Amino acid sequence: MYRLFVAVDLPEQVKNSIRGICSGLPEARWVDVKQLHLTLRFIGDADDCLFAAIKESLAEISESAFSLTLQGVGCFPPKKAPRVLWVGINRNDTLIRLACKVEQSLVGIGLQSEQRSFSPHITIARFRDISPNKAADYLAKNSLFKTESFPVEEFYLYSSTLTPKGAVHRREATYPLRGGFEF
Repeated sequence: MYRLFVAVDLPEQVKNSIRGICSGLPEARWVDVKQLHLTLRFIGDADDCLFAAIKESLAEISESAFSLTLQGVGCFPPKKAPRVLWVGINRNDTLIRLACKVEQSLVGIGLQSEQRSFSPHITIARFRDISPNKAADYLAKNSLFKTESFPVEEFYLYSSTLTPKGAVHRREATYPLRGGFEF
């Protein structure tokens, strides 16, 4: 059995930039920098047969390479006690199109459609309990966070194994995007 998701990876220099804001909240369980990624679609559990169908279906997706810029920080849920701390992504129509194609591909082979709309972000920490004031102070302090633009030339199918120390991700398949950057 596989626990799967589809994602875009981040270059090392972007991960290092994010590492620079991963402090100052003792209540936070910071995501290991090696595990940082942009989830296009969480799939969940899949047996061998479904795993093979997913790999094959995603290989049919055609989309152009593009660039991304990370900017800003925020929390989920937005108006309740924070549970997730994230870094935002500047709007990118090609990214939105790619996520939509991934969704259509997976629904096309029989998976349930995702109920939440795609909200591109990089999860950097999780909380069990944090005061809204502490979270607000962190967000204000890091509100100007921004990375340089970086190219996205492929996306990946990952499996995820949950361990007591957090999830361990393994790349199962790589899907190249068409050349020609959109800047």
